[in-house]
Amino acid sequence: MTPKISFKNVRKTFDIAGKTAFTALEGLNLDIEDGEFITVVGPSGCGKSTAMNIAAGLTMPTSGQVLVDNAPVKGPGPERGVIFQQYALFPWLTVRENVEFGLQIAGKPKDERRRIADHFIELVGLSDFANSLPKTLSGGMKQRCAIARAYAVNPKILLMDEPFGALDALTRVQLQDQLLAMWSKERRTVMFITHDVDEAVYLASRVVVMAARPGRLHKIVNVDLPYPRTEDMRLSAEFSELRNEVWRSVYHPAAAA
Repeated sequence: MTPKISFKNVRKTFDIAGKTAFTALEGLNLDIEDGEFITVVGPSGCGKSTAMNIAAGLTMPTSGQVLVDNAPVKGPGPERGVIFQQYALFPWLTVRENVEFGLQIAGKPKDERRRIADHFIELVGLSDFANSLPKTLSGGMKQRCAIARAYAVNPKILLMDEPFGALDALTRVQLQDQLLAMWSKERRTVMFITHDVDEAVYLASRVVVMAARPGRLHKIVNVDLPYPRTEDMRLSAEFSELRNEVWRSVYHPAAAA
């Protein structure tokens, strides 16, 4: 079976004043299957966000390539939805108008835009705030709106760069459960970047551990826990063992050097 996303010997260097400053990624090879939910963890500077940005088409690799459905990524595309930590909502648009924005760009009729937007607004629990501006929303609500906007344009892939990193612990857990509920219904392919080891294990079927300087694949940890994930599962011995394995991998000298 052809992977949904495939990193093929991806290398990325960044230059300053015409000189190579550092190597962010070196020889990254990784396959992500259709409908799979993977998380990516690793020490600062290991190239997690760089890898996601290359998959999103927001930056190009220095060498190697990323394939989506066996086609090289040459730029952003509607089949890939990107969600950042900063929400990136239009402050002058309501929740519904933000969610409709991509649909409007795609030329969808007004009635269809409204129907699709309201469906995903309901899925993220924001129906009572559909006509509210972002400035009236909490951080968690803004991120729900960003997730609804990404889902509305029907991407086959969701690329998420620490989307819950700025949220309080309770809101973070609630959005993790909500994201998994949506993923279970829609089965999009998800690549989720995080610094939180517990979050990485709770969400994913596989945790990809990166090593730093240069950024490279260190280890893949299979999370053999059934879906749906539950609060009791977080407290189980199996979860603890997996968390400890990922933690040791992230902070192992080979990964943190």
